[in-house]
Amino acid sequence: MAPVVLVVMLVLHIALWMWLSIRFLHLMQLEGYQNRMYLRALLRNPRTALLPVLSAGAAAVIAEGAVWLLVADGFVAAVAAPLCTLAIGFVFAVMLSGRKQKKPLVYTARVKRLMAALAIMCALYAWAALALFGAARPVTALELVLAAGIILVPLFVLLAALAVYPLEQLFRRRYYLEAKAKLAASENLIRIGVTGSFGKTSAKHILGTILSMRYRTLITPQSYNTPMGVSRVLREADLDDFEVFVCEMGARYKGDIRELCELVCPKYGLITSVGKQHLETFGSLDAVISTKFELVEALPEDGCAFFPADNDICIDLYDKTAIDKALFGFEGQGRVLDMAVDEYSPGPDGSSFTLIDREGETIRCRTVLLGRHNVQNILGAACVARRLGLPLGEIAEGIARIEPVEHRLQLIRSANGVTVIDDAFNANPEGAQAALEVLASFTGGRRIIVTPGLVELGKEEAELNREFGRAMAASVDEAILVGGSARTAPLREGLLEAGFDASHIREVPDIAGATEV
Repeated sequence: MAPVVLVVMLVLHIALWMWLSIRFLHLMQLEGYQNRMYLRALLRNPRTALLPVLSAGAAAVIAEGAVWLLVADGFVAAVAAPLCTLAIGFVFAVMLSGRKQKKPLVYTARVKRLMAALAIMCALYAWAALALFGAARPVTALELVLAAGIILVPLFVLLAALAVYPLEQLFRRRYYLEAKAKLAASENLIRIGVTGSFGKTSAKHILGTILSMRYRTLITPQSYNTPMGVSRVLREADLDDFEVFVCEMGARYKGDIRELCELVCPKYGLITSVGKQHLETFGSLDAVISTKFELVEALPEDGCAFFPADNDICIDLYDKTAIDKALFGFEGQGRVLDMAVDEYSPGPDGSSFTLIDREGETIRCRTVLLGRHNVQNILGAACVARRLGLPLGEIAEGIARIEPVEHRLQLIRSANGVTVIDDAFNANPEGAQAALEVLASFTGGRRIIVTPGLVELGKEEAELNREFGRAMAASVDEAILVGGSARTAPLREGLLEAGFDASHIREVPDIAGATEV
């Protein structure tokens, strides 16, 4: 094979691998660039994550082998065989790139650095293949090794991530320290940390909306709740333009909240809930509890912690808190609440309720948000706002201005009579139960649930999904279960155990299949 043709063939293979790698780069980004989580995600969803590239690679190897066996002319075979690989690979790449994503890949500077490292990994593989088999005549072995490169794309991404890890740690530390210094210079900025097993993103947006009635308020956007995400927000914002900073604090491992608190130094801490979530990484509920409490432990002596009274774990945390603290909720469990609710009236278009502060002052409120748990989040935000000096009138006005957060019980009404309740970002038992309660409140039509079940719950995942299935039976008319049979089996078992009609259960491989149904 002529050197020019050989170089073109290698470049085209590298381009193919890079194209196929996009979905794995996306998965790496979704998993917070944590290599362990990336591997777990691949192994947890082998059919959707690995099967396409494995199939494409296997098809390419078989096609090349067939060409070399059937075509007598060595030159024709040497050209036709890699063309088969490239054609198969590009067809799969086009198919995969056409899949809609709930949260698309964002081409951040970090992703671009990872792509550069990935390109080097792909080039090294191509060079190694050429060095080992390029002298072979004919070049059958070289072409088969290049075809097999399709199968190795997920590994290339992992190796690239490992290669840039030391560099990323340097960037991470630099950005973290720059953000911390910038925030430290804004001494008068009121800082509020928000965490919880679920509801923290909604509570952050709710709190930001209410506080903006009086204060110029900065909140971390979307789901920016990691040290890198928060550092980016702080570095890019002009902190002189704001009086309050509300920071969402996420966690998958012990110490995650503590690291965020060292960056933000919050004076106030709002816990929305504590329950079973991310057990796959935390290992136990006790680890979840201690991690969420890291926010309270980081508050200064003149700070204040806010807890929901309707969560037994949070009540225990409230009792062990030594600094100033406040309770909010529907039921006080015999305790005096700093922010309570009465005459709660839920509906398919939102809720109305009476807000009651610790002194007994009341005001009637209305929100478009769905569900009791969203009113719970409103109570927490109102409790913080009251502590920061807002009168109930301003709080009620702020509550009326709250907009639903995307993918969190977001109500979408279409012209064809179908109403969608988008709760796609929910992934914990308490939130799932809250979503079912909202769905059950809709009457006069068929209630359909589309779900893959709950994830990242470790050893308890199967049983919790079985419980989820049992709870579904009382709230839905049709159940569309998304994923492989192993993924959906506990959901189906729970539905059937609760007496749900098996003819109203549909199992589909992916969201496209669910849409078709």
